[in-house]
Amino acid sequence: MSKIGIFYGSSTGSTSEVAQRLAKALGAEANVFDVASADAADVAGFDVLLLGSSTWGLGDLQDDWEDFLPKLAEQDLSGKKVALFGCGDADSYPDSFCEAIYKIYEGLASSGCSFIGAYEPEGYSYDATQTEQDGKLIGLCLDEANQSDLTDERIEKWVALIKPEL
Repeated sequence: MSKIGIFYGSSTGSTSEVAQRLAKALGAEANVFDVASADAADVAGFDVLLLGSSTWGLGDLQDDWEDFLPKLAEQDLSGKKVALFGCGDADSYPDSFCEAIYKIYEGLASSGCSFIGAYEPEGYSYDATQTEQDGKLIGLCLDEANQSDLTDERIEKWVALIKPEL
């Protein structure tokens, strides 16, 4: 299996907890970093990056990503596989659910990386979101505020989806 780096930004702890759960689901090969204290150059040692953010307001990135994302985009990500994950609130923000991961996607689109982990949005209750592209969510979207009972199942399915690409 490839060397996996999980980089997340979290304000309330939900995305941090999800990052730890993803690391456990993937096994000992995954290293976890909080972007608040990570150096963007840390990504050089990994073949696969899992990048996660909580979504704030109407689709905004978690604060720590505001500084980290431009620095990450300056890194050589050629040949790296990137999978996105995030937390959002589909009930309160049904038109911008988990859009922070779309901001990461957009920020890294020309970086040379390839994105993995898109899947069918079954069982979600949002109205619309930029995170859905061509009928698929671009990454793992979790609603810890309203659907936390589905988190374990969603993580399990998503990890099973991306593992063959690792």
